Amino acid sequence: MKKRYNIKILEQELTVLSDAEDEHVASVVRFVNEKMGEVLQDKNGLKISDVAILAALNISEDFLELKKVHQEICDQLECRSEKLIQLIEEVN
Repeated sequence: MKKRYNIKILEQELTVLSDAEDEHVASVVRFVNEKMGEVLQDKNGLKISDVAILAALNISEDFLELKKVHQEICDQLECRSEKLIQLIEEVN
């Protein structure tokens, strides 16, 4: 069941609904605030919407890189699993 959370992102208060645990929601809020803070450190004087867009782009770049690494690891595991199955079948 979705729970209502009152969160604050860069001093902007929002109400969101989530199925996640309280700790996870707090972790996500901290992460987003950190990423937006990084953008603000590099570029002062931006509108909040620009900060949000730049932070979203940075987060997306990180996510896509991790997704690529994850896929490479899955492919390696699949290849190794197939080799192990072949070796087991050869022994039998």
